[in-house]
Amino acid sequence: MPSSPATTPRGTDRSAAARDHLWMHFTRHSGFQAGEEVPLIVRGEGARIWDAHGREYIDALAGLFTVQVGHGRTELAEAAAAQASTLAYFPLWSYAHPAAVDLAERLAHEAPGDLDRVFFTTSGSEAVETAWKLAKAYFKRVGKPTKHKVVSRSIAYHGTTHGALSITGIPGPVKSDFEPLVPGTFRAPNTNSYRAPEHLREDPKAFGRWAADRVGEAIEFEGADTVAAVFVEPVQNAGGCFPPPPGYFERLREICDEHDVLLMSDETICAFGRIGELFACKDFDYVPDVITCAKGITSGYSPLGAVIASERLFEPFKHGQDSFAHGYTFGGHPVSAAVAMANLDIFEREGLVARVHENAPLFRAALERLLDLPIVGDVRGAGYFYGIELVKDRATRETFDDAEAERLLRGFVSPALFEAGLYCRADDRGDPVIQLAPPLVLGPADFDEIEQRLRAVLVEAGKLL
Repeated sequence: MPSSPATTPRGTDRSAAARDHLWMHFTRHSGFQAGEEVPLIVRGEGARIWDAHGREYIDALAGLFTVQVGHGRTELAEAAAAQASTLAYFPLWSYAHPAAVDLAERLAHEAPGDLDRVFFTTSGSEAVETAWKLAKAYFKRVGKPTKHKVVSRSIAYHGTTHGALSITGIPGPVKSDFEPLVPGTFRAPNTNSYRAPEHLREDPKAFGRWAADRVGEAIEFEGADTVAAVFVEPVQNAGGCFPPPPGYFERLREICDEHDVLLMSDETICAFGRIGELFACKDFDYVPDVITCAKGITSGYSPLGAVIASERLFEPFKHGQDSFAHGYTFGGHPVSAAVAMANLDIFEREGLVARVHENAPLFRAALERLLDLPIVGDVRGAGYFYGIELVKDRATRETFDDAEAERLLRGFVSPALFEAGLYCRADDRGDPVIQLAPPLVLGPADFDEIEQRLRAVLVEAGKLL
């Protein structure tokens, strides 16, 4: 007999079993040890999720920036079952299988420029790790073995594996607990226009030029003959959804070309309609040398990531006895690849790219209504991907100190949002923000409901200050 949502197959209370046996990711467990109940999400349908008590929530984060087509899409489960019943598993180590071949061709067709080679992973972290290793291996083969360093941006998040974590620009325990990390990574300013130098705040194009030139400066300081790659997200996630200012990527492309540095577009979050196009570099009109992606490629229905590389990066590995000595047991897993194909079929059939382009201004407008609250300093982002920065003083843009942010975000805002039936993210990696990235199936009525639930919580948060 199957267990109920509240009990395990052994008859144990599931919340107690979670407390005693499950090690959750990026989670403070002290509250659960003190008696707090572990929230159990048991069902999803569209943009709604339900917990073990039957309470309904708006999933305003698409799980984790992932469930693009919404929960409960039975056609994706059916695609997984059909593939598993035919060929459940086979590696891509010197062999291929139809699901991976078909998906690689489809991704190469959608990617810009000559990004025609697809190397499959199982996550975004693995994709970033792979891209850095590829950059090092490539430059060794073209006679530039000293090019191995990476420049990324302040507060940027690129993953948790050791290489990807080294590229990550977030300070604190997320990195310090795991030092020493991989050497050779360096930081440049990000594109947070709300915190831009004061003389550049009224001139977005000048700020974009300034921010891109700081990346160039970092390359020159380290020595262009030692720098292999620049890793950037189209819209930076950590810190609260920083879109690129006008001209930023045009200038960054020029800088990378000038110094023979690879431009890596980390689209783990931004790809597959989150900003609009299937690949967000198209939204901002630049062609990178590599795209790394994951999450929305399957809408989270099965784990999969990918590195989509320029053909010139594959060229040195085409001939002779050479190979890229790297791979993953589950990279390009047949079931995951089949799910990705079915997921992209939904994108085409339901016109999700056009839907995001059409509705994104309405989503922004709904969230910008919150700017009448004194605690809301900035609303920023693009597509279906937004951050709301909370401030102590809107006139001066004064932020909260660490203790205040702890009380505000973890002590009140996070639990209050969940209690209000809104699953999203209160993030203090950088200045305090609330992040929103709902499934792409949401429309204007849903945006209004999200705004109303946010407003109720933020009004109360303002009273606590």
